[in-house]
Amino acid sequence: MSTIRVKHPRRDPVPRDPATPLLALEGVRVRYGAIEAVKGVSLRVAGGEIVALLGANGAGKTTTLKSIVGLVPLASGRVRYAGRDVSGWATEEIVRAGVSLIPEGRAIFGGLTVRENLELGAYAHRDRVAIRETFEDVAALFPRLAERWSQDAATLSGGEQQMLAIGRALAARPALLLLDEPSLGIAPKLAQQIFAAVRAIAASGVTVLLVEQNTRVALATSRRAYVLRTGEIALEGESAKLAENPAIQAAYLGG
Repeated sequence: MSTIRVKHPRRDPVPRDPATPLLALEGVRVRYGAIEAVKGVSLRVAGGEIVALLGANGAGKTTTLKSIVGLVPLASGRVRYAGRDVSGWATEEIVRAGVSLIPEGRAIFGGLTVRENLELGAYAHRDRVAIRETFEDVAALFPRLAERWSQDAATLSGGEQQMLAIGRALAARPALLLLDEPSLGIAPKLAQQIFAAVRAIAASGVTVLLVEQNTRVALATSRRAYVLRTGEIALEGESAKLAENPAIQAAYLGG
């Protein structure tokens, strides 16, 4: 797996104070009508970390990711990115600041080619040299995409579409990458390639918050993890220790 050259966006997202996390959620609550989907979630992700967000279906994981990028409004609480309160920012502003979300289901544009999807990811940037380098990085990270550069995205396999979704997010040159269920519906061999890519992306300096149904792989990939239960943080800690927790083993690891 090649080392990629993901660079920080124009506004430097790295907090000057090492004690300041790149991402912090403070008592975040999200409601859909009368239903409270996220109930006071607080979490921290330091620059350079891979942090996993785990939980059963309906636990509030996807809603939490959407709250970070402004796709759902907060009922209360704060989202801080690089020390700035971005709770009221528009999604486009948050993306320009250096946060990219890869949604569950990938949301690629099937009628566009692989290259055209990547170009959409880079829409906010005007540095053509930097964009070309990013495309080269994506091709090195996912050689399958390089072989299908002019192919319509709808003709790709599920795993290849996930690679494209990740590549499109990287084209925005993020500092923080939010991944929602990257292995969902993907053959195991391709899923292994996806997680190898996630580790390479993190090694290049991009911070990752990962939501993943395969708890075993998520804990093996991440340094720390939070476990959501019905919209609340039920457990948190180092991933290796959580993997040994009897409650985690019984609920998620089949142990």
